[in-house]
Amino acid sequence: MTKVTIKDIAKICGVGVSTVSRAINDFDGINKETKERILKTIEEYGYTPNGSARNLKILNSNTVAVLIKGNMNPFFNKMLDIIENEIQQNGYSFLFHRVEVGQDETTVAINLINEKKLNGIIFLGGVVSETQKRLSKQKIPYVMCSVNYSKQCDKLNYPIVSIDNEAESYRIVDYLCKLGHKKIAILYIKGESIGELRFNGYKNALAKNNIEYNEELCIELKSRFCNSYTFQSGYDAMKEIIDRKIDCSAVFAISDTVAIGACKAIIDSNMSVPKDFSVAGFDGMDMAEYYNPVITTIKQPVEEMASNAVKQLFEQINAGEDIKYSKTIFECSLTKGNSVSSKK
Repeated sequence: MTKVTIKDIAKICGVGVSTVSRAINDFDGINKETKERILKTIEEYGYTPNGSARNLKILNSNTVAVLIKGNMNPFFNKMLDIIENEIQQNGYSFLFHRVEVGQDETTVAINLINEKKLNGIIFLGGVVSETQKRLSKQKIPYVMCSVNYSKQCDKLNYPIVSIDNEAESYRIVDYLCKLGHKKIAILYIKGESIGELRFNGYKNALAKNNIEYNEELCIELKSRFCNSYTFQSGYDAMKEIIDRKIDCSAVFAISDTVAIGACKAIIDSNMSVPKDFSVAGFDGMDMAEYYNPVITTIKQPVEEMASNAVKQLFEQINAGEDIKYSKTIFECSLTKGNSVSSKK
C-alpha cells in the first residue's frame, strides 16, 4: 500500500496542507469541527506525521500582512481595525506595513514574503495592474481591498474587494445635477488612480445631464507630505475657488476630509454651506456625520468590505494550492446631510 502523505490527508478532507499542519500541531486558527475531521482521517488512514510536517509549525509564521501605499488615509482607520481584529480571531498575527510613495507594492510584498514567511497579504488601496501577476509565482494568498477597480478589472484574475468608484462618483454628481446645479466644481487629484476614476464619474454625470464640461471648475488638490486627501488640501482648493471668484453653486470633493476642509474655507470666508455653496463628499466617514453641516456623501460599506477581504484571504489559505480568486464589488449608499440644497 502506498504511504499516505500530508497532501493526501489535505485532499481527502478538502482543506489545504497548512490546515492539516495546524491540526497536527494543535495550533489556533482552525475550526473545531475541521480539526476533528482531520485528526479522525489521519487515524483512519494511519498517517504518521514526519519531522518536516511537524516543523511546518516552526517554519510557518502564521502572519498576515496588510500593506498600505503612501501616508495613512483616514478612511482606512476603521477598515484597518476590523481587519486586524478578524485576522487575530483566526489565530494569526497581524503585520502592518506602509509602502512609500514611489515604491512598487508588489516588490515590497515579495520582499516581506521572503523575510517574514508570510501566510497571506491584504493590499489596502493598492493599484490593480499586470504587475500583480508576479505574486502568483509566490503561491501566496492575497486580496486587493478598496483598490482602483473599474470594469476593465473584470478581465484580470485577481482577488478584489472594492467598490466601483466611477459609478458611485457618477451617482452623487448626478444627484447634484438633479437638484438643479449646473455649475459643479470638483476637487480632485490628477493622475491618481482612484481620483481619476471619481473624476471620470463626475464628467460622465455632467454629460448625461447635458451639462457642458468646464475645465475651470476642476480644481486639483495640492499634495502635502505625499497625501492629498486632507482637510488642508480641501481648504486650499476651496479658497482658490473663492479667491478667483469661480462661478459655481456646488462642489464635489473626492473624499470627506477634503469636503470638510472645503466647508471650513467657505465659513472662514463669511459665507455659508449650503446657502452659498453646496458641498458633497465621498467615503461616508464618521467625521462627516458629526461635522456641522452634516456632509452629503457616498458611504462605503467599510465593515462589510473589511470582513469580506479577511474571509476571502482565509478561504485561500485553507484551500492550500487550490486557490480560487473572486471579485466582490460592493454597492455604496448616498447619505444625505445638510451640506447640500437644491439650486433655486
